[in-house]
Amino acid sequence: MKNSKNSFYRLRVYGIRFVFFLLLSLTLSFGEIPRVVDAVSCSSAASCQAQINSLNSQNANDQQALSQLAAQQQNYQQTLNSLNSQIASIQAALSANQAKQVTLNAEIAADQSEIAQKKATLADDIKTMYVSGQMSTIEELATSQNLSDFIDKQQYRLVIQDQLTYIIKQITSLQKALQSQKIELDNIIAGQQVQDNQLSSAQAQEQQLVSYNQSQQSAYNQQVSTNQSNIAQLQANLSALDYVGTTSITANGVCGGGYPQSAPSSTSPGTYWGCNWPQDNTTDNWNMLNRECVSYTAFIVAEKYGVSTANWGDAYQWVNNAIAAGYSVSSTPQVGDVAIRGQAPGAYNPNSPYYGDVGHAMYVVAVNGPNSITVDEYNEFYNGTFDQRTFDPSQVYAGRGGMYYINFSK
Repeated sequence: MKNSKNSFYRLRVYGIRFVFFLLLSLTLSFGEIPRVVDAVSCSSAASCQAQINSLNSQNANDQQALSQLAAQQQNYQQTLNSLNSQIASIQAALSANQAKQVTLNAEIAADQSEIAQKKATLADDIKTMYVSGQMSTIEELATSQNLSDFIDKQQYRLVIQDQLTYIIKQITSLQKALQSQKIELDNIIAGQQVQDNQLSSAQAQEQQLVSYNQSQQSAYNQQVSTNQSNIAQLQANLSALDYVGTTSITANGVCGGGYPQSAPSSTSPGTYWGCNWPQDNTTDNWNMLNRECVSYTAFIVAEKYGVSTANWGDAYQWVNNAIAAGYSVSSTPQVGDVAIRGQAPGAYNPNSPYYGDVGHAMYVVAVNGPNSITVDEYNEFYNGTFDQRTFDPSQVYAGRGGMYYINFSK
């Protein structure tokens, strides 16, 4: 049974080593993490959008790799926990057997002392027998007081011989038993030490996998973060290209337009929204992502008109939702309207410069003439900030989904 148990542990450890190298090869199969681009720029809408699409695709691949790495890390950690449990079990058994070894060594020392004492007694008995044994039977009879005395001496000699035989057998048996116990215990301890060393080696290998996995995840997360920053910069460049010579920014900043700095969310309890919180960190009271254009217009409509636009969705969806709710929608702006730029053509075409477009929502604060309006808005430049902008919609948004104006003053 001991050999079978040791073989089982060896097979288990060899299996762990095989899994280690297999998992390491799978981890390495992710390949080299793509180089992080530190800065981006573009001089045309097509160039901006092509880079944005490339970075979005790269981020999608990175997120998939991160999901796989996270699943791998969980498997590694489970294996590591199992190894830790096995090591703790082996070390506990090893400590117990080492304590037994100390006790056995003490017993051996005590038994050896007892053997020495028995040997001394045996030596005395042998000496007595030897003196008596030098006499012939005639001499022994002559020195005996009578026949009974002679018989007593003969019986005594037989008793001494029996005792000698018994002591010799006892000493031999005790020595064999102690030696057998010592050999068995030494073998058990040696085997457990081998198992402990093998498991510790497997533990170190598994920990190496965990560390490597974590370093890969860190690199991918850093790349995703950098890509997101670059995407925001490219989107800002794209917007700026559209507005050159046709737009005037009269006010801007992180906060503005009456949007709250911080408010508890009724749709995501325990979280806060507002301009002091990161963009998209949670949803506002109308289930819009924080600091998006529709979050601002939902807030303004609730403040100005007491109307809830909860769950109206992306900007381009507001037109149909407004009509369904009975509000008027026209192509002529009025102060107090919510202006909606529709979804740009090509929003679902990965090769289009407007791929992924969901429209834009603004609050009209002034109508300056037939071709000029002033709006308060958030996130026009994809950075989650406020600005007040005066522009000609027919020029700025030409070919980008049309303009619609929702009147909530009914």
